[in-house]
Amino acid sequence: MALLILVSYDVTDDRRRNRLADALEDFGTRVQYSVFECHLEPDQIDRLRARLLAEIETKEDSVRLYHFCRDCGAKTEIHGVGVVTENPDVYVL
Repeated sequence: MALLILVSYDVTDDRRRNRLADALEDFGTRVQYSVFECHLEPDQIDRLRARLLAEIETKEDSVRLYHFCRDCGAKTEIHGVGVVTENPDVYVL
C-alpha cells in the first residue's frame, strides 16, 4: 500500500539542488519550490532515500522525509492555489 511521503529540502549549492530536484521528479510531484509529494510503496521509499543521499552533502544540506499513512494523506487541506496530488498508476524510476 502506497504511503504519502512529503519531501522538503534546503540545499546550499545550486548544482546539487538542481540534481536533487531532478531526482525527486522521478518519484513525485513538486508542490512548492522545495517540497515534493510522493506516493510510494516501501521499496520505492528505500530507492528514494538512497538516491537523495547520493545527491546531497550531509554536512551542508538538509532533506526531510515525512511519512503519512493513507488516511492522513487523504485529509490534506490546500488553501489557495494547488491541487491534492494523486497516487499515479505509473512510476518513472
